Amino acid sequence: MHVVLHEPEIHYNTGNIGRTCVVTGCGLHLIEPLGYSLDDKYVKRAGMDYWPELDLHVYKNYDEFSDMNPGARIFMATTKGGVPYTDAAYELGDYLLFGKESAGLPEQMLKQDVSRCIRIPMLPGRRSLNLANAVAVVVYEALRQNGFAGMEQRGLLV
Repeated sequence: MHVVLHEPEIHYNTGNIGRTCVVTGCGLHLIEPLGYSLDDKYVKRAGMDYWPELDLHVYKNYDEFSDMNPGARIFMATTKGGVPYTDAAYELGDYLLFGKESAGLPEQMLKQDVSRCIRIPMLPGRRSLNLANAVAVVVYEALRQNGFAGMEQRGLLV
């Protein structure tokens, strides 16, 4: 699986998402501009000692991302989505695209394939979940649907 952040703004969120990607085996794709420097100590602090293990890809813009990942099957997380994230049928290798914290994904991007616009259900009148939390929710559903392939599923207390 791949997590894609379109123009992320908050370093702590990216650090936390990077840690989630490392423990789940997901690649992290960042589409510029970023609201911080990747050398920022806060990004790495949030990602803890996992950051050096991160499969990280950075792109100048969405066009470069698209060119570098031809044929990518992309699901776009948005509060405007009509499909609950649990109803989508994920496959290993899919790309899960999330927008920036202040505005989400651009509407013209969403209109490219509305059938792949997924939504995390929330109470009426609420804006959205924190980006790092939203990524974790969707990633774990996609992995669950694929049997948590390659992941340890039982601890010592079985």
